[in-house]
Amino acid sequence: MRLTLFDLDNTLLSGDSDFEWGLFLASQGVHDREAYEARNLAFYEAYKAGTLDIDEFLQFQLGPLGRHSREQLDRWHRQFMQAHILPLISGPARTLVREEQVRSDLVAIVTATNRFVTAPIAAEFGIAHLVATEPETGPDGQFTGRVSGTPCFREGKIACVDVWLASIGKRWEDFGTTVFYSDSLNDLPLLTRVSHPVAVNPDPTLRARARTERWPILELAA
Repeated sequence: MRLTLFDLDNTLLSGDSDFEWGLFLASQGVHDREAYEARNLAFYEAYKAGTLDIDEFLQFQLGPLGRHSREQLDRWHRQFMQAHILPLISGPARTLVREEQVRSDLVAIVTATNRFVTAPIAAEFGIAHLVATEPETGPDGQFTGRVSGTPCFREGKIACVDVWLASIGKRWEDFGTTVFYSDSLNDLPLLTRVSHPVAVNPDPTLRARARTERWPILELAA
C-alpha cells in the first residue's frame, strides 16, 4: 500500500497561505496594515530560516480568528480564496495531485497552517484528508484564538500524522511505500520518516540535503 503526503505552502501552492491570509486581513482593514505586515513578514522570514517560534507565531496568527464571528471569517475566506489562493495553484501542482490520487491508497495534505485557512484549499485540490494545526473552538463553535493540541510543525507533523492515521484505523506499518513532498527545511523530520522523500521547489538547506541524500528534486512551475 502507498501513503502519499503533501506539504501545502510553497509546495502545492506557489506561495504561503498563512502569509497571504495575513496580507488579506490587513487589506480588509482588520489590522493596522503597516504594523501587521511588518510583523507578518518577520515571522515568514523566521520560518524560512528555520528559526520560527511556533507558539509566538500561533498567538499572532490565530488571534484574529477569536475576534470575529465564524460567519464573518467565512465571508472573508471566500474572498481570500478567489483573490489570493487560486492564482497560487499551478497546473503542474494539480496534475501531480491527480497522479498521486491514482497510484496511492491514501493521500493527505500535512501543513503547519491552521485548518480554518487550509480546509477550503485542500477541498480545491480534491484531497479529502487534511492534517493541520487545529484552532481551538469554544462551546458556541466560535474560535477562541488559541491552538488546540500539538501544532503540526516540524516534529509535530509526525505526531499529528500518527494521530490522524490512528483515527482512521491505520498505522505507518500498513504502508509499504510512504511519500512526502515538501519544500522546507522545517519538514526534515517528516521527510526523514517516510520511505520516499521528495523535495519540491526546495529552499537552499533542503536542496543541499536532497542532493546529499539523492532525494528526487521536483520543480513545480506555475
